[in-house]
Amino acid sequence: MEGTRAQRLMNEIRELKAKRNAVLLAHNYQPAPIQDLADFCGDSLGLSIEAAKTEAEVIVFCGVRFMAETAKILSPDKTVLLPDRWAGCPMADMITAEQLRDLKQKHPEALVVCYVNSTADVKAESDYCCTSANAVDVVRSLPMDRPILFVPDQHLGRFVAQQTGRDLILWPGYCPTHVLIGEDDIRRAKEQYPEAVVIAHPECSEPVKDLADALLSTGQMLGFVRKSPARRFIVATEVGMLHPLQKVRPDAEFLPAGSRGICPNMKKITLEKVLASLTDLQFPIEVPEDIRRQAERSLQRMVEILPEK
Repeated sequence: MEGTRAQRLMNEIRELKAKRNAVLLAHNYQPAPIQDLADFCGDSLGLSIEAAKTEAEVIVFCGVRFMAETAKILSPDKTVLLPDRWAGCPMADMITAEQLRDLKQKHPEALVVCYVNSTADVKAESDYCCTSANAVDVVRSLPMDRPILFVPDQHLGRFVAQQTGRDLILWPGYCPTHVLIGEDDIRRAKEQYPEAVVIAHPECSEPVKDLADALLSTGQMLGFVRKSPARRFIVATEVGMLHPLQKVRPDAEFLPAGSRGICPNMKKITLEKVLASLTDLQFPIEVPEDIRRQAERSLQRMVEILPEK
């Protein structure tokens, strides 16, 4: 019965998408039915770039608020909808534009590199944006004689510092979901499946990263498992990622690193909310034009350094 209801909702959503000239974007951490229904599924910046390319008038962004904001920054003339207005990101909220301005005053010579998992206001105060996939390359491209402020994720920042040898000034933000994945979770999984390859997101804590065989963004995870001869993987990131990994490697087994890697905000989006969003055009995302232009500049600088492949 539940499957029939889900199918009915999906059919209604498809019909409304066509009527609204809408496109549905879903992050890799979204529930499986949302991913399967989406026109594009991927990481936050990749989805926003797809949104900018599309001819659709309406973008329904199944993710969290900073992702929908990024889509609006890159596609100001399109209607961008977030199906749940309360789907936020705790890490993005761990630094405000005012806090970043204060930090910049303390380090006036510094360049600011801002993880894309941040608010539009914080992006607007930054010199460069980065993703988990390209953060190392963005930092490597910057002048050696300039200090670098890296916000808001300290764990990604430490990974970048290790990879580049740069002494970054880190903001003490973090992803609550990734830090709930513990060292003991990895050890227990490895004891049970010693031959499994451990892949972890760089937002994880340092002890988890130290136990991983590969540190990868969500997009890089997909590329890694496509090429890997391994048949079993322990995945240290949000559990929604297991679905796209299984789709690209149906012959392999993907195991979550423990039971706590669940983002409650990512799971707020449901088929019912997507349908309501399309029906009533709720909830529209707006970014003030002055903030949008400044935030777009930091995103564009990243793309100019490292064009999307």
